[in-house]
Parts: sequence; C-alpha cells; structure tokens
Amino acid sequence: MLSWALTFLILALIAGLLGFSGVAGAAAGIAQILFVVFLVLLVISFFAGALRGRPPV
Repeated sequence: MLSWALTFLILALIAGLLGFSGVAGAAAGIAQILFVVFLVLLVISFFAGALRGRPPV
C-alpha cells in the first residue's frame, strides 16, 4: 500500500506542476485518504505493540 501512496503523491505533484486541476485534485484526494489510513494503521500498531508488552525495535 505504501507504493500506492507514493505513486499517487508523485502523480499529484506532476499534475499540480502541469496545472491539470481535475487530475491533481483527484490524485491529492486519494493521497489524503491513504495518508489517513496509514496514520490510523500506525496508531493501531503502536497500541498492539504496547498491549503485547514488547519494546519497539
């Protein structure tokens, strides 16, 4: 999934530079959704690690 996030980030940057607001808006919207999903997964993994009692590596 991280590769998808990076792909959409690059797509959004290129579209923004070229001025295609429709494409840039769609790619940026998808990138924002993926960012939130990864942020939630990060928080869940921190809590899961804390509940298991294993120190972070």
